[in-house]
Amino acid sequence: MKLIHFTDIHLVPPGEKLWGLDPLARLDHCLADIAAYHADADFCAITGDLTERGDPEAYEALRERLKVFPIETHLMLGNHDDRAAYLGVFGGAAASGHVQKAVTRDGCTFLFLDTLKGPPSSAGLYDAPRRAWLQSELEKARGMPVYLFMHHPPFDIGHDLMDLIKLDAPEDFARLLPGHDIRHIFFGHAHRTISGQWRGIAFSALPGLNHQLPLVSGSVETIYSDEPPMYASVMINNGMTIVHSDAFMHRTPAQMHKDAERGTWY
Repeated sequence: MKLIHFTDIHLVPPGEKLWGLDPLARLDHCLADIAAYHADADFCAITGDLTERGDPEAYEALRERLKVFPIETHLMLGNHDDRAAYLGVFGGAAASGHVQKAVTRDGCTFLFLDTLKGPPSSAGLYDAPRRAWLQSELEKARGMPVYLFMHHPPFDIGHDLMDLIKLDAPEDFARLLPGHDIRHIFFGHAHRTISGQWRGIAFSALPGLNHQLPLVSGSVETIYSDEPPMYASVMINNGMTIVHSDAFMHRTPAQMHKDAERGTWY
């Protein structure tokens, strides 16, 4: 099967810019590229920070675009989101009032988590009601491969700023996972391309669509940087998970004749 992951779109009301960039235009470019080249995807996941300030107009702009986007899309909340404003536009709260869901496809379970803690903190929270939901869903999925999607990572990523605002109480979260076949964690928040392994579980993250965090603080004079946005095309087959990152706005022809290098390579 195939899925698409992107994150941290930071929408503002139409007509506004954020840090000199246009989040809505970048989202439009991203959705058009995915529709053109990945219409065969089973679903798309956007792992939080759907908006910059939780403006209802920004959620409405996202909703209108997803109405015509040809791929089923699952949304998560990040620290820049407002749960009440989101639910007012999209609905879909779980029994606990959080924005969480489970989807089963091709013998796999995909769990979409709500790690929004709320202002003034930018850290994440996965409290007892949310942990109870996750524990229940993991029990339902016992014996199946499980893939987790969330905004905040439950571990340090080696970034001096982001490690201060990861998921609170990560050990409480980690205790839920042993004994289950967790194959991969997809997260946002970091605004960086990251991959690795935590407690034997593979993970990956992506740049945001609008702006990024420099890998080394001070390498640019501002907190945020303008680096290529990306989405990921993820293939899950025969026990393997392959994550391709595509810098879709920076895909231009090389300086070569269009017919060069088209011979047999094997």
